Amino acid sequence: MTIAYGLMLLISIVILIVYCLVIKKKEKWIIVFYVSICLVQIGYLLLSISKTVELALLFNKITYLGQITLLISMFLNIVSICGFKYKKKLPILLFTVGGVMFMIICTSGYLPWYYKDVTLEYVDGATKLIKEYGPLHIVYLFYVLTYFCLMIIVIIRSINVKKVAEKKQAGLLIAIVLCNIIMWIIEKFIDWNFEFLSVSYILSESMLLFLYWMMQDYVRKDDLISYNENGIITKEEKIKRILSTLPEGIILSSRQIDVLKGILDGKSRKEIASDLYLSENTIKMHISSLYRVLGVSNRNELRSLFKENK
Repeated sequence: MTIAYGLMLLISIVILIVYCLVIKKKEKWIIVFYVSICLVQIGYLLLSISKTVELALLFNKITYLGQITLLISMFLNIVSICGFKYKKKLPILLFTVGGVMFMIICTSGYLPWYYKDVTLEYVDGATKLIKEYGPLHIVYLFYVLTYFCLMIIVIIRSINVKKVAEKKQAGLLIAIVLCNIIMWIIEKFIDWNFEFLSVSYILSESMLLFLYWMMQDYVRKDDLISYNENGIITKEEKIKRILSTLPEGIILSSRQIDVLKGILDGKSRKEIASDLYLSENTIKMHISSLYRVLGVSNRNELRSLFKENK
């Protein structure tokens, strides 16, 4: 089992590295999420080689610390992916509550609040912590279930108000949450010698990595910032007005946005191709695709979109 935990840790680190290398626009909360899972896997690994109850409890607390930050970062990621904005105070509030939860867990080994009693058991050469839960353990169960419920509510809400770019993205998010819910419930009712949550975390990482890879070529209409200084319509404002003409649910790829910026700058196909390090034929193809999505046939009609949409 120790080897299995070591493998789970290695895979988690590899996924974190792949995310940093492959995804262009890094999201801080997804990085926190990946680091948190690495922390959980480290806790599982070290606990499996512990020789004393004191060390086992210490590494168990490391695992809980990772799980608490994992839940917070996962929730904030889902909120962001679903297109909702949140106040800066929200992460502070979530980490404050998480800190209180962690302090309750840290009473383990000192007070009979979270664990009444703990002993060690050795299974297949690995250490397993046998726990007798205390009265405050129910608080952690409620804490976890609350996060899972909030995640599902946010995803469903995003589908109803059409915040999420595509339904398949919402479906993937629901799959990630349900995977963790099911595995977490099974872990609570079935006494296994292996922490299968470590596997569900790997699956969650992989699915989120795929989701961010899939999303990086798309831009939401309300993600673009509008500026209009001194009565002059800036390029950002022009783009926002053009995108506002798109039907609900229709989006442009990041490459189409780059081509659109070049057109608005008055550049020729050759100049846009040079700026983007692409062939002129490729730019011609992107322009045709862009015109088709926007329902125009030339640059003059494209410019009329932001002039008429005031």
